[in-house]
Amino acid sequence: MKTSFIEPAILLNAFAMTLNIPLTAQYVYRRIWEETGNYYTFASGSNVSECKQNRSDPIFAFREEVQKKTSLFNLQVEISGLIPGLVSTFMLLSSSDNHGRKLPMVLSSLGSLATNVWLCVLSHFDLPLQLLIASTFVGALFGNYTTFWGACFAYIVDQCKEYKQKIIRIAVLDFMLGVVTGLTGLSSGYFIRELGFVWSYFIIAAVLIVNLTYISFFLSDPIKESSSQMVTMSCRESLKDLFYRTYLLFKNGSGKRQSLLCLLIFTIVIYFFVIIGISPIFTLYELGSPLCWDEVYIGYGTALGSVSFLISFLGIWLFSYCLEDIHIAFIGILTTMLGMTLAAFARTTLMMLLVRIPFFFTMMPFSVLRSMLSKVVHSTEQGALFACIAFLETLSGVTATSAYNGIYSATVAWYPGFIFLLSAGLLILPVISLWGVKYIGWEEGSYTLFAPEEPSEHTSE
Repeated sequence: MKTSFIEPAILLNAFAMTLNIPLTAQYVYRRIWEETGNYYTFASGSNVSECKQNRSDPIFAFREEVQKKTSLFNLQVEISGLIPGLVSTFMLLSSSDNHGRKLPMVLSSLGSLATNVWLCVLSHFDLPLQLLIASTFVGALFGNYTTFWGACFAYIVDQCKEYKQKIIRIAVLDFMLGVVTGLTGLSSGYFIRELGFVWSYFIIAAVLIVNLTYISFFLSDPIKESSSQMVTMSCRESLKDLFYRTYLLFKNGSGKRQSLLCLLIFTIVIYFFVIIGISPIFTLYELGSPLCWDEVYIGYGTALGSVSFLISFLGIWLFSYCLEDIHIAFIGILTTMLGMTLAAFARTTLMMLLVRIPFFFTMMPFSVLRSMLSKVVHSTEQGALFACIAFLETLSGVTATSAYNGIYSATVAWYPGFIFLLSAGLLILPVISLWGVKYIGWEEGSYTLFAPEEPSEHTSE
């Protein structure tokens, strides 16, 4: 019996991803700590008050060296998955308009499963850490998390015919994600402390297998079923068709539609750049001096950060009664900018936990901007749109992680909080682009104004 509920697949994937990110960050940090020098033992579960804050103390310099090496290693890992991730994401999501949304979900889940199985083997046998770079490259060939999320959002948009229905369903999904990621983040430290890295990675792999089973055998794919009668094109023709339909996104429609499309895509990509770039830096910042958090405190911080999914859902639900979508996006970006500024000056555990409060509305712009973008294009262009967004998010995500790790490595010795101030400054760009959208004239409920007529069928000669 087939079902059209995509939520179980999204929640299972969110659990795996939320547990994997802090797990891998701390695994890499510990391995590099151990390989950098045996004279300082990594004290798991240590009291954060014992953290060495005296710059003349040898362990202070040792921590900084470990952080630099970890940042540079993360940079290599991200770069290794850049090219295969870009190609696979664009091709899989663009082709999903004709061949169904399930294929990108299945392949990206297979890539994640392969990577986690390899991490399980890597941690069990203490294999060279550089092998993680190779596994990232191979996993990216099947797509990555942006591939999976892009396919899921397109699947939801396919089912929602009304604009308000889209934004509410995406907001409800954010609420559910908040609960799952919050609980997962809260428990991530206990996973590491009680089970260790090997069994934690094994659990992630088991969850991904369950998710693959659900997607493959229980989830329906209306697009694939409705397009089963389409003429099969050659590989070359299919690739040409993918690029052509993406080109039509920006060619079709009025100048107003084209301007809005470009500005909204720029806004979400730059905002994504900052949020994805700063996420792993939070863990490194908290592991270093003067905070020196252990795995449990890292879990608390991750859980508190995940509350943003829940608060963002409530914010969208409440603000939608009195504010336009564009104003809701403004609130999310400006409060995130405030959180970045405060994080730059956080020096105590209490302050770092309180800093998470301004980030509670961080997820609102993603939900609102995706809904606004889906309103600008025709229903038959949703796959091409989300493929374009996912392609740019993959590019900006890898670029952001690489740039942030490089900058943090270069600035951690003289001012660890500089990267947060830089992020606050970068968020001025999406604010300016949103003002451009408002100036051009974003009108609620005016789908027919922006969307072109049903695009004509294109067949490659």
